Amino acid sequence: MEANAQSPAADKANWEVLPLTADRFADFAAVVNPGGREKHCWCLSHRLGAKEIELLGAGDRAAAMRALSAEPIAPGVVAYRDSVPVGWCSISPRSQIPLLERSKLIRPVDDLKVWSIICVVVRSGYRRQGVSTEMLTGALRYAQALGAPAVEAYPVDPEGRMDLTMAFVGTRKMFERVGFELIGSTDAVASRMPRLIMRKDLTAH
Repeated sequence: MEANAQSPAADKANWEVLPLTADRFADFAAVVNPGGREKHCWCLSHRLGAKEIELLGAGDRAAAMRALSAEPIAPGVVAYRDSVPVGWCSISPRSQIPLLERSKLIRPVDDLKVWSIICVVVRSGYRRQGVSTEMLTGALRYAQALGAPAVEAYPVDPEGRMDLTMAFVGTRKMFERVGFELIGSTDAVASRMPRLIMRKDLTAH
């Protein structure tokens, strides 16, 4: 099932938020690895270990991620503004994110089968232009269309701008803008700040 999730834009741009599929892999790459670096995360750090990467991609992380993009539930969504890929949000059932499932630092708060956001990336040149709000709104609609009861994120709450190397975790304000609520804290840190647990309920009408 594929959901095209759109939200009211702050400008007159045309926004689309679409699941990562094999035919959109180049768009995903343009956002997360525009320089084409050979040794790149490819948003696999929480999903696959070395053995799985060898199995799925013969040791190549990009190939392994491309294989994941062919799964029935995508490993995330790509945001487009006027048909240009401008953002990436890694969102899927928590149960499909093994490192998160095993984490002793970011533990489940209850038994709800939540989906989790573990990475948000806005393409260079498009930051501070409302991309994250549009992208997260679309990601929520995508998860809701596939039956997610709630979505969690694990951001930080910086007083100012945070280190860009850890910006992928997001900020409290970023998630509050799209309706997430603070429900707890974790033992994990990013940029020496505690990571929070924020949740958006998708069952309320």
